[in-house]
Amino acid sequence: MAGPTAWAAPRPLEIRYEAATKSLIVAFDDGVTFTYRAELLRVESPSAEVQGHSANEKRIIAGRSHIGIMKVDLVGNYAVRLHFDDLHDTGIFTWRYLYELGERQDEIWQTYLTELEARGLSRDPKSSIPPD
Repeated sequence: MAGPTAWAAPRPLEIRYEAATKSLIVAFDDGVTFTYRAELLRVESPSAEVQGHSANEKRIIAGRSHIGIMKVDLVGNYAVRLHFDDLHDTGIFTWRYLYELGERQDEIWQTYLTELEARGLSRDPKSSIPPD
C-alpha cells in the first residue's frame, strides 16, 4: 500500500517581471495568477539568510521598499532563483512556496509590517539605518 502523497503544487505557465511596478507575475496551470511585490519576495526569501534554520531564527529584513529584481533563473523544473538588486540571490523559490506565498500574501505582508513596527524598523532604506 502506498503512503500518503504530498500535495503537488500547480506549475507555472508564465513567469514575468514588470520593472515599472517591481512586480513578479506568476500564472499557474490551475488558472490562478498571483502578483508579488519584489519587496515581499525579498523579505520572505526562502534563503537561510532570511529564514534561518528554524522558525525562531527568521530575520526581519527592513529597508527594502525600493527593491527590484534584476534576473529570474529557472532552477530545474521546480523553482526559480531571483536575483534582487541588493545582490541577494540565494533563495530558491519552489512552485509550492510561490503558490502558498501567493495564497497568503496579505496575511504574511501584515505580519511583516507588524514586526517592523514592533522593532522600530521601516520599509524605507533611509529610516532603517541604525544611528552611529
